[in-house]
Amino acid sequence: MITIIGTGHVFNLAEPVSFIVKHIWPDAVLIELDVSRYNALMDIQNGDSDGSSDKEMSAIYRQNSKYQQKMSKQYGAQVGGEFLAAINTGKLAGAEIIPIDTNAMEVMNQMWEEMSASEKIRYKMSGIRDSLGGKRRVEQTQAAFAVNEEEYLESMRRRYPTLVRKLIDERNAYMAEQINEISKRFTNMVVVVGDAHVEGICALLDEPKVRKVRLADMMDPERMKKVRSMVWYGEESQ
Repeated sequence: MITIIGTGHVFNLAEPVSFIVKHIWPDAVLIELDVSRYNALMDIQNGDSDGSSDKEMSAIYRQNSKYQQKMSKQYGAQVGGEFLAAINTGKLAGAEIIPIDTNAMEVMNQMWEEMSASEKIRYKMSGIRDSLGGKRRVEQTQAAFAVNEEEYLESMRRRYPTLVRKLIDERNAYMAEQINEISKRFTNMVVVVGDAHVEGICALLDEPKVRKVRLADMMDPERMKKVRSMVWYGEESQ
């Protein structure tokens, strides 16, 4: 059985993610991090780094990172907090922790190089609107995505074709390939990824039994109660 959890990286989701991992008792926890980001997150947790050094970051990656940090603070969360919750709870359960993502900085750099001039302008303007909009903008985006995910992604694809191809499509294919390979060794896995990756990854998985927990489930107290019951009693996703 694969349980895939769709998160939002700026929200405070440590508790629900930890609950799900704890009560599934997985053999392996797969996370949407590359090895470099995984090691950096562990260094921050262990006090070996404060995460403030950005000397090696490209400009586009630094911009995205700072925005996530800003929004996470507004939600009382830590960037990567949901991954830390999954990692630490998984370790307590004796699960193997496996990063499954491509190198984030390389992908962002490639995206920027391949974008047309007009797409770059739209991307920069969107970044300004997101920064000014703060939590309201984040919540509007999350709500629009939850209402009609396919329509939202197609709209994004029209405006930002390179962004969607590099950050969503190609990474979905890569992570699904990793999951398919890892599933040959483990029978009970939890996969923690950004919510926008869930359906794209699931469409590429060999495993027919996939239980999904979406960001909208964890953001709604009543829906989260159903998730807790589902996980507690080992039910299929509803």
